Amino acid sequence: MKRIYLIEDDPKIANLLKDYLERYEYEVFLVESFDGIMEEFQKLSPHLVLLDINLPRYDGFYWCRKIRHVSNCPIVFISARDSGMDQVMAIENGGDDYITKPFDFEVVQAKVKSIMRRTYGEYANTQQADFIELNGFYLYLTAMEAHFKEQTVLLTKNEFILLKTLMTQLNHVLTRSNLLEVLWDDETFVDDNTLSVNMTRLRKKLEDIGIINSIQTVRGTGYKMVNTWSGSV
Repeated sequence: MKRIYLIEDDPKIANLLKDYLERYEYEVFLVESFDGIMEEFQKLSPHLVLLDINLPRYDGFYWCRKIRHVSNCPIVFISARDSGMDQVMAIENGGDDYITKPFDFEVVQAKVKSIMRRTYGEYANTQQADFIELNGFYLYLTAMEAHFKEQTVLLTKNEFILLKTLMTQLNHVLTRSNLLEVLWDDETFVDDNTLSVNMTRLRKKLEDIGIINSIQTVRGTGYKMVNTWSGSV
């Protein structure tokens, strides 16, 4: 049974959502201490986090960043904030999806199911090898880490999906709409800037381990990945 950690400070919403999701055989744990979120997260080791933005003491963006330091667990923001900037900030801080309040419980359940399926189920990695390797550059599929010349960087779920897609189609141009489709089943809740944010963050992480200028922008179309690192192996 998949575990969900629900970080929501409105008891009514939290309990209603918990009751609804448990009908679909998820094990839902409500936050007990807003000062001990990281301790609770590490103890529960959930498969997915549902995270509000407006929380006591520190906001959801803060806790998302903290979780990302230790885990690639999918994080879905649920918030009454409906501005595009808040959605961009959610993605930029490591979130995988964003649902605006008031929400339809069926929509939440559908998005949770979709992310669970992509991460752990039928659409998850089915390759026998635990890594993809291109001339000394490794992408570890289970750990969601990129490795090059003794340096390793931890990727968020969206960064991992983008990098895996680019590496498996090296030198091929992938359109922006294609990449958005890979990331999300439903493109209507994100704008085009979300993909740009993820790509910028992924490029920076690759640069940190010595993979420079490998993800190239194809103006008016999308992106492609080329091998710029072989000579430095």
